[in-house]
Amino acid sequence: QVQLVESGGGAVQAGGSLRLSCAASGRTFSRYAVGWFRQAPGKEREFVAAISRSGGSTYYADSVKGRFTIYRDDAKNTVYLQMNSLKPADTAVYYCAAAAAHGDYVLSLVYEYDYWGQGTQVTVSS
Repeated sequence: QVQLVESGGGAVQAGGSLRLSCAASGRTFSRYAVGWFRQAPGKEREFVAAISRSGGSTYYADSVKGRFTIYRDDAKNTVYLQMNSLKPADTAVYYCAAAAAHGDYVLSLVYEYDYWGQGTQVTVSS
């Protein structure tokens, strides 16, 4: 099993930046595909970004493409989400998720992930 802990959320003004971290327990984190999702009040959880187990493939939601970057440091068992040019529409609780991967692919659907963190709040003011 993998346990995930997110950190790095906070309150910023529009145009600002934040870097979220997703720290995983266990020594085989490199075998997991990882994704970031977010959920705003009254809305469904939505896909933000994903990275393959090697880090060689990434995938982004259109709403964040060009502004967010996902990357991983398996030596630290951590996946990061660098968020630049933040907008009020980015306000949400952000969750990281992991799934054991048998190949080097990305996953973008909620049901494809087996493990979830507790979430970290990101608030962007105008």
